[in-house]
Amino acid sequence: MTSQRLFGVTGWKNAGKTTLTERLVTEFVRRGWRVSTIKHAHHDIDIDLPGTDSWRHRAAGAGEVALVGGLRYAIMRETPEPSISEVLARLSPADLILIEGYKREAHLKIEVRASPEAKPLAPDDPAIVAVAADFEPTDVVLPWFRRDDIAAIADFIAARTG
Repeated sequence: MTSQRLFGVTGWKNAGKTTLTERLVTEFVRRGWRVSTIKHAHHDIDIDLPGTDSWRHRAAGAGEVALVGGLRYAIMRETPEPSISEVLARLSPADLILIEGYKREAHLKIEVRASPEAKPLAPDDPAIVAVAADFEPTDVVLPWFRRDDIAAIADFIAARTG
């Protein structure tokens, strides 16, 4: 896949994946790391607004449109969903890439659980190496962290990714 450090945050909808990812980014950046993220969505996405010039370029048939501003740029490509490897190949080097979603990929992951009633993912996914929940899970023998213990989760990720 890549030689870069990767670690995933996975779980069911509304488990707290985005909140955990956001807080981990803040923690690693505070530690001086360069962090990139990948967010996988199970629905069509569009970051462009109808009627804008770049949207009009795409609507006219451009297969790729670069929208460039003073502090950032985005490249929008009309294509079937790329593999995670293709996305990783396009990212600039970073100290850590946090991947939110991509339940079925083989990179190391922490499973975020919102309630004891949610169907656990870890028993069926050997790439899940820890659980973040506000209750102690009873279905797996993996490291367990409270969802708000960001420093401990970051230490764990740093250790596991080398």
